[in-house]
Amino acid sequence: MSIFGVGSAILFLLLLMSGPQQGPALNTLPRWQLIGGFLGPVYVIVLTLATPHIGIAMTMIAILSGQVGKSVLIDHFGWFGATRKKVNGERWLALVLIVAALVLIARG
Repeated sequence: MSIFGVGSAILFLLLLMSGPQQGPALNTLPRWQLIGGFLGPVYVIVLTLATPHIGIAMTMIAILSGQVGKSVLIDHFGWFGATRKKVNGERWLALVLIVAALVLIARG
């Protein structure tokens, strides 16, 4: 059994033993809040399969560039209820440097 199966089994047992849960019902939450539950395992599986082929440095820089890029967009447009923050020169520079690191590591 894979580590994903073991983790799922443990999570299922914990859910059974924890009793009734407080909080909003799943059908009352916005759909975007439920996407992580589906995309999380896909993310882990893709990283597990890709990392041996592209290397750990490339994997980590790719993750960082994606996270910084998305966070700049979320801040700029105020998505998901975030306070809007204009993209300034420092933010563009940070994004450019991370993408440059990704390119340099990919070439090396």
